[in-house]
Amino acid sequence: MEDRAALLSTFQASFFAMTRLSPLHWERLRGELEKDKSPELIAAILKKTSLSPLAQKHPPSAKYRRSFLTELITMLEQMCLEPLDELYEGLAEVLSDQKSEDCYKTYLLAGGGAVTLTESVALVSQGTTGLVTWEAALHLAEWAGEHLEAFSGRVVLELGCGVGLTGLVVCRGCSPSRYVFSDFHPSVLRRLRANLELNGLGEEGPPGGAEGGGVVRVEELDWESVSEERLREIGADTVIASDVVYDPDLLPGLVRLLSVVLSCSSPAAPQVFICSPIRNPDTYNSFKRQLEAAGIDHEVIRGAGRQVLSYQRASAIEMMQLTLHAQ
Repeated sequence: MEDRAALLSTFQASFFAMTRLSPLHWERLRGELEKDKSPELIAAILKKTSLSPLAQKHPPSAKYRRSFLTELITMLEQMCLEPLDELYEGLAEVLSDQKSEDCYKTYLLAGGGAVTLTESVALVSQGTTGLVTWEAALHLAEWAGEHLEAFSGRVVLELGCGVGLTGLVVCRGCSPSRYVFSDFHPSVLRRLRANLELNGLGEEGPPGGAEGGGVVRVEELDWESVSEERLREIGADTVIASDVVYDPDLLPGLVRLLSVVLSCSSPAAPQVFICSPIRNPDTYNSFKRQLEAAGIDHEVIRGAGRQVLSYQRASAIEMMQLTLHAQ
């Protein structure tokens, strides 16, 4: 029963986060079905996924739901098990759905509760990549959960926050005194505010009541022009960013901003953590060289250990902490 419960939880988390289930999980499902030759387990999966109240309120994309239900139907038919009307009815409903440019992703949190986001179904939309959640944001959120001391009771500034996944998880589980989401693209900022509202985190209001504590703010920050005065007003104790080292043209502005951030020592320089997938080693090494030229030291630190959010860890991801070079 414990294995079956774990399998149900895996299918549920993957469904709402729209992640592809591994062949191993489908084989585990097949093995469970072979034990009793009944469709009851698939019916239980449906109740946890496409037939659940959460799916009715915040459904994953129609394309993902169609693929998910088709896989279940294929397994049911291959094993010659009794048909499930609700499975075929669910597929028919999905096939009739109008295509949408947006979808919901919901990440189930280890301590209970969830974070739900509206995202674009396209990786690039409205001229930006900021309308989807990237792997490094999930990794950084997991790392934060393992390093509460860097966030609890502190003012946290996130650079390039995108649709808000990392910040929402930090507000839910790390109790910052204030969390400042920042980005620059107008479409990203609109989507971010919608996601904050979707999760009950209105600006300048308590993020999640007793769960979160603190205050949420949204800042439009242009890395090229943001002033030291404005950064001092934010007063960050901790500064984080994920997947911001991807465009060589943006690196000089990012390094300039980080240099200003690290110089805002009131009463002490903030802790700065950058989480990056290493897609292009040339771009990533260029970032490190530009940090060095600006007098910023970087130390590679241990990333998140245990995976608690449902996503595919497919990329090499590096966590680093930045400090000003000692004089």
